[in-house]
Amino acid sequence: MKHSRPLGRYFLLLVFLPVLAFCQKVSVEFDETQSFSDYRTFAIVNGALNSKNPSLNNDIVRNNLEAEIRRRLMEKGFTEVTARPDLNVRYSLGSGRRVETEAYPAGWRGLGTRVVRRGYTEGTLVIDLRDAKRHALVWRATAVEDNSDPMKIKDHLADMVRKAIEKYPPKPSR
Repeated sequence: MKHSRPLGRYFLLLVFLPVLAFCQKVSVEFDETQSFSDYRTFAIVNGALNSKNPSLNNDIVRNNLEAEIRRRLMEKGFTEVTARPDLNVRYSLGSGRRVETEAYPAGWRGLGTRVVRRGYTEGTLVIDLRDAKRHALVWRATAVEDNSDPMKIKDHLADMVRKAIEKYPPKPSR
């Protein structure tokens, strides 16, 4: 009965490891000298879809992505303008195939090694907020989604935007 406990832990690890592998990661960089309370208006000026996958590189994805960025910024109290915005919003969406390799003990008494390769697609969304007067980058969010099916990355774009914009305004480190 003593052996069932470690096996249970390994089972839980095997069940939750794939779930953790496909989590979104969002990181933020910003100009710590900037007062973000001065920004009230924005304009989406440039968007780039840099994916070879047609499901991520089309006008529908572009329109949906811009609509979601617009919606999330307006929820933060921003107003979209066509002339003289405080912030210019630029974004970039790209994807690429990646291979993850893991080695496990295998064979008689664990003396061998079993190598497992898992292919997946990494989708990266970068949202830049640039000070329109100074032409300077003041805030950048990078959201990464790993998924075995590139078509499913498209389904997570709204969530990637939401998680990125939730981190605005940045909290300075002390």
